[in-house]
Amino acid sequence: MRSEKQKMLAGDLYCAADPELQADMARAAAVLAAFNARLDAGACAELLGPLLGAFGEGTQIKPPFRCDYGQHIRVGARSFINFNATILDCAPVTIGDEVLIGPNVQIYAATHPLEAAPRRAMLESGKPVTIHDGVWIGGGAILCPGVTIGENAVVGAGSVVTRDVAPNMLVAGNPARLIRNL
Repeated sequence: MRSEKQKMLAGDLYCAADPELQADMARAAAVLAAFNARLDAGACAELLGPLLGAFGEGTQIKPPFRCDYGQHIRVGARSFINFNATILDCAPVTIGDEVLIGPNVQIYAATHPLEAAPRRAMLESGKPVTIHDGVWIGGGAILCPGVTIGENAVVGAGSVVTRDVAPNMLVAGNPARLIRNL
């Protein structure tokens, strides 16, 4: 029989109240509390490096920063994540090299069933989110579960991205739509 964590990582319905998952979230919360209480730049790599699945050289994350587990987040080199980012990482969240993420951006790998019965049973699942190299995500944008943002694309501030964005495209709006090629 598979554990709830194994179900989560496979993208199947799982129960987030599982003790193993709760322990993983508590570990992440403790690291984030220490990180969010510090203002010096050295805290970023020192505290978040061991928490995240990958933490690229020269990457900066500004506090406050929030995530569920941390270990499913991979951030490439020379990326910048501004204040108040929230990443729900029950599935892999991959952020490439030289990515700029504005303040108050929310990245959701977590999703819930549309059917009421499993949702009322507190079951959820996850879909990976991928942000390729050279992307700029404007402040306040929301990336929904399962989306991929192509290389060098730009997501306008306040946009809600519900489907994949091709490389070298500017998208904006709610839902985000193509504005123009870059």
